[in-house]
Amino acid sequence: MAKRTSHPAGTPSWLDIGSPDIDGTFAFYGPLFGWERVDLGPDAGGYGMAAIEGDTVAGVGPAQQPGPPFWTTYIATDDVQATTKKVEAAGGAVIVGPTDVFDQGKFAVYADPNGAVFSVWESGDNIGAYRVNENGTLCWNELNTWNLDAAKPFYAEVFGWDISDNPEYGEFSVGGRVVGGMMPLSTERVPQETPEHWLVYFAVDDINAAVAKINELGGTVMMEPFEAGGVGLMTVNKDPQGAVFATIQMNEPGD
Repeated sequence: MAKRTSHPAGTPSWLDIGSPDIDGTFAFYGPLFGWERVDLGPDAGGYGMAAIEGDTVAGVGPAQQPGPPFWTTYIATDDVQATTKKVEAAGGAVIVGPTDVFDQGKFAVYADPNGAVFSVWESGDNIGAYRVNENGTLCWNELNTWNLDAAKPFYAEVFGWDISDNPEYGEFSVGGRVVGGMMPLSTERVPQETPEHWLVYFAVDDINAAVAKINELGGTVMMEPFEAGGVGLMTVNKDPQGAVFATIQMNEPGD
């Protein structure tokens, strides 16, 4: 069990999805990952949370824009105002400026210079995900980019990440701990029109059981189980509403 009481600045700390069918989204991910639905009441504007044994692990809200839904990666920050200035100085775009969420914390939404959208979270009473790296929870966040050389200096400047020099797969670290990755996109793997994006990974105890459940619940397994760099067996999937996500059965549980 990997419970959290805080997330260091620069660490992916939360994820949520804007869905055109919130009931359908919970009907899919609930049985797949063992999530309980948490209703936050009318003041939350339809936004709700998913929990495991009472610990919140992800958010689900109404779609805010047309097109297929997608999972958003949130990166922890100690000062959302300062991070916003760094994003602008590094050539990113501010989509939603610093915004208070009651007493829970503050968020902002940005696009990096290549167009990949991500968010940040400055915790108040809510730290973000209270469980990670266990079955049904967030365990990895990966930037998929056509221009790795442009992405690296942007994120290093904004978050102070140490990023590996591997041209085939960049890993970024916070305080000496690897917390995410950067995958260069290639037309050998995906169509040229594939947009820059952050991909979220959910840990599962049994990848084959997860594949069977995804199919049973009306999702699509886009990439059948394959070995992910010695880390574990993973798949890339699409939920019934069209959101893409990854699942991975890790060889060694995360901490």
